[in-house]
Amino acid sequence: MYTGVSTASLFLREMNEDALAVLDGLGVRATEIFLTTFSEYTEEFARLLLSRKGSLRVNSVHLLNTQFEPQLFGAHPRAKADAFRILDGAMRSAHLFGAERYTFHGTTRLKKNSAPPDYGKLGKNFCEIAAACGAHGVRLCLENVHWALYNEPGIFRELKERCPQLSGVLDVKQARLSCYPYQMYIKDMEGSISHVHLSDVDENGKICLPGRGIFDFEECLRRLKDAGFNGAALIEVYAGDYGEYRELKGACDYLDEIIYKIG
Repeated sequence: MYTGVSTASLFLREMNEDALAVLDGLGVRATEIFLTTFSEYTEEFARLLLSRKGSLRVNSVHLLNTQFEPQLFGAHPRAKADAFRILDGAMRSAHLFGAERYTFHGTTRLKKNSAPPDYGKLGKNFCEIAAACGAHGVRLCLENVHWALYNEPGIFRELKERCPQLSGVLDVKQARLSCYPYQMYIKDMEGSISHVHLSDVDENGKICLPGRGIFDFEECLRRLKDAGFNGAALIEVYAGDYGEYRELKGACDYLDEIIYKIG
């Protein structure tokens, strides 16, 4: 298990290429690159990121879900074809800068009357999307997100049965927002967790860096280890949830101490 920081934590503070330089300069070991717009889903931009990442290990890539991910499941042939073209370009770029995993949200659940999942149809969709990612050496990893497809425990297991190549991403913040304990998501994804997104929360419910709040990280990391997880523990907070950049490295050090303690 190793720590890192998502570039999402520097959103609107630094552009992605500069965020990589900041994290590398801090001595952070790993990152997830959160690409945020179409002009960043290109080979040219991927080469810029590659030139700026220094010694950072790029664990994964994250894309802006609402731009095209829901259309990958769509019935309209042109919309779906366009979405897959965008996906192909983004995965080609991810391969160039070294990301082997794609943090994926899929469809959204923004309507109150959202229908229950059709797992047979979704399974076929996920196999198609996973194959498109795999063509570039990138693994499809579904994240629990309270407003997206995987918004309650049990969904991942159903999809995994129909798409064996699917991996999972645990986000403890999103688990809390979904009103389900994160432990239930760990159980649901057990044996298939690719990486995790970590953040803390204070007694007033405000997100903060690990070690600044009341979340029990030792329990969480022990449960992850017991579930067979040995990947990247990535800090993902919002830009206003901390002060100076050095605090990001301090949060990594805090988590590193716990990881060392639990062996």
